[in-house]
Amino acid sequence: MPSTEPSTDRARTAPPTPGAAFAGRTFDAVLFDMDGTLIDSVPAVERCWRRWAAEHDLPGAESFQIEHGTPARSLIARLLPADRVEEAFARILELELEDTDGVTILPGTPEALASLPEDRRAIVTSCTGPLAAVRIRASGLDAPQVVVTADDVTHGKPAPDPFLLGSRRLGVDPARCLVVEDAPAGVAAARAAGCAVLVVAGTHTLAELAGTSPAPDAGAVDLAAVRFTVGPDGITVTDR
Repeated sequence: MPSTEPSTDRARTAPPTPGAAFAGRTFDAVLFDMDGTLIDSVPAVERCWRRWAAEHDLPGAESFQIEHGTPARSLIARLLPADRVEEAFARILELELEDTDGVTILPGTPEALASLPEDRRAIVTSCTGPLAAVRIRASGLDAPQVVVTADDVTHGKPAPDPFLLGSRRLGVDPARCLVVEDAPAGVAAARAAGCAVLVVAGTHTLAELAGTSPAPDAGAVDLAAVRFTVGPDGITVTDR
């Protein structure tokens, strides 16, 4: 599997802007990651995982850094013995369901979602179904009808399954989808699914995301810098 870690040599340059990268291109649908892309849940996420790390006696718990964009169960499986994974997963889910303090909508989110018809937009998140519902409610997000969560797939990001399912539920070829992401695991998943990728600076800087392998097509500070326009030939993506 290609590395999703930033390359030292490539991580110095931000990706092209959407207007430059997607000039002359159209898409049939847009698949949005949620945390770090549509909503800001970073403070709550970091509080919960540091508490969880301390409870499980992990070294450096007070400054524990979560790998954003990766399903919780997959991350835990790399940190703890197999016989402790399910209990530990239940605990982090319990913590995150209880802590939604500071979960807010990110700039440009309402406008981006409102600019797209229901059959051309979806959320594809590494959250479980219950956690996605809690954060959507806490943020006040007007979510699309199609929401793909970690509970819907066997293999989460960086595997392509979540985005393949999102495109299938919309009835769209993944090659005609644009994915909006903020984490290397999500970029890798989108690329593996055959989608184009626009990154925003949510949990990673644009320079860090530009240095991932595979690399995104375009980048923007946030969705307030992007305009989605629906026309007879599909969705165009330009700079705002």
